[in-house]
Amino acid sequence: MMDAGRHPNITLLTYSEVEDVSGYIGNFTVRVRKKARSVREEVCTGCGICQEKCPVKVVDTGFEAGMGKRKAIYRPFAQAIPNVPVIDRENCLWFTKGRCRACEKLCPAGAIDYEQQDQILELKVGAIVVATGFAMWDPRKLPQYSYGLSPNIITGLQFERLTSAGGPTGGEILTAEGKKPERVAIIHCVGSRDVNAHPYCSRICCMYSLKHAHQVREKTGAEVYEFYMDMRAFGKAYEEFYERVQEDGVIFVRGRGAEVEVLPNGKLRVKGEDANLGRLVFVDVDMVILATAIEPQPDADRVAALFRLGRTPDGWFAEAHPKLRPVETATAGIFLAGACQGPRDIPDTVAHAEAAAMEVVKLFNLGEVVISPTVAVVNEAACVGCGECILACPYSAIARNIRGKAEVNPALCQGCGTCAATCPSHAITALHFTDQEIVAQIDGLLERAML
Repeated sequence: MMDAGRHPNITLLTYSEVEDVSGYIGNFTVRVRKKARSVREEVCTGCGICQEKCPVKVVDTGFEAGMGKRKAIYRPFAQAIPNVPVIDRENCLWFTKGRCRACEKLCPAGAIDYEQQDQILELKVGAIVVATGFAMWDPRKLPQYSYGLSPNIITGLQFERLTSAGGPTGGEILTAEGKKPERVAIIHCVGSRDVNAHPYCSRICCMYSLKHAHQVREKTGAEVYEFYMDMRAFGKAYEEFYERVQEDGVIFVRGRGAEVEVLPNGKLRVKGEDANLGRLVFVDVDMVILATAIEPQPDADRVAALFRLGRTPDGWFAEAHPKLRPVETATAGIFLAGACQGPRDIPDTVAHAEAAAMEVVKLFNLGEVVISPTVAVVNEAACVGCGECILACPYSAIARNIRGKAEVNPALCQGCGTCAATCPSHAITALHFTDQEIVAQIDGLLERAML
């Protein structure tokens, strides 16, 4: 990230949001809203005094995953690029109650600007890479795990913050009571491979659960119980790490952890099935870690409509072809990178992102783009200008011309035939794929078959 921030040919637009995309491959126009930080980037030195002196603290549901607090003026994390904070206007005392202004008074560079407004940027780009990542599933949707009923029932992401040296406990693994746990249970596939949540495998859960078990054993010496259906250690040296964790003394129970009960004394009882023994089992523990599923971002539907992307039944962005075109989309010039396309671990995400970058480089090196000859064409004499084809086109390839008739942009058209099937006037046909041509091909096949 530091290298990207310093590169002369890379412009990072952080705290910004894409509002509109138009155009086609090699000629996209993107409208971006650069949100007001209330801090002038060109003046701020990143000294941090404003954050240190701000009197308002709020629970950080982003970077800290609800395990810690941040100030009303903050940076998302220590290595954020650029090293410039942003004022949370929903919690800042000046914006909510009209008082305080401590950050403005104490900023030695005079970088605070409460009057700063959003900026609208119009960018001309040749290609777009969508890399919006994933979101963590909320285990409250499966009440049998009692998430939210005890502070000692946490998700894998919250455990990551617990073990971080910059986290709320300075890297120590402690219960909500401030004690080292003596027994810890880790439950796999919470929300994954479950018809009541997500039927797909999230791929990363097995390995991060093994890592958590290793960290608990190493830092606390506590007994660790892993409830799992089967272990999917598919990557390089993953199976070896699985064997190492077994040697650490972790107890593996093959069977889904079915229920977590909060006992009156504060202990947590995990009930599940031991498929090897063929019976139900339970264990009382001090901490439960839920290996929750990953899912598409909450705004994936809006992003899909904005960039004209298809989506799979699971909600992930769809690639043009799962084997032959894994980083391309159905819209030429728009590519996918990382876990926005589906569950991926870090090595797979890096490889996928590099492939997307190389596709963009290859595109720019072409100079000219060859498009499919099978595109829609409009017979203006028959077109009545009803606009049904414009509404039906999934690629926004059709618009009205100055005569009010439909006009197809061949750079955007993918030859899907939706417009031809929709047109009530039969004014649209697919080039080289007309009804007469298809009938002629069928007649030729039948004539040959009868010889």
